[in-house]
Amino acid sequence: KIYTEKISKIRGGCGMNPVVAQLIKKVQTNNRFQIAAALGITVVFESLGEVRGYYSKSHQQKVIHINSEMESSEQIFTCAHEVGHALLHPYLSTPFLRSNTLFPIGKFEGEANRFAVDLLFDDTELQPFLDRPISDAAQYMGVSEELAAYRMRSVEPKFLV
Repeated sequence: KIYTEKISKIRGGCGMNPVVAQLIKKVQTNNRFQIAAALGITVVFESLGEVRGYYSKSHQQKVIHINSEMESSEQIFTCAHEVGHALLHPYLSTPFLRSNTLFPIGKFEGEANRFAVDLLFDDTELQPFLDRPISDAAQYMGVSEELAAYRMRSVEPKFLV
């Protein structure tokens, strides 16, 4: 059930995305590769040229393909992004839509990106960036300022007593 909820209906300052929080609680890790395995998704590293990665499902076989030529930090983000597609858009083929239709896929890519930053960065880790420029948080996370701002809006300040 948690996988059919849409990430775009999220929060606005009230903590981590509930879909991601429930997933982490269920699997007891935020490690994207362990989550993929727990969900029955095979992760394959292969040369994909300019493509960072993609999710495919055929005959009940779920596979995340990750470009083996990227740096490990990019592979980690890509895996989290593709886990987002697997949970939020399990029957959608963005590579097919991109190459064979004029259907706009930006919404789905944005949802998968937001899922990825919610999964990869917890509130505790992001505390030091609450009083710094968003560009610092974006650089730390390795994402755009827009995506960093999205994630930072939900970080609940923890005050030391």
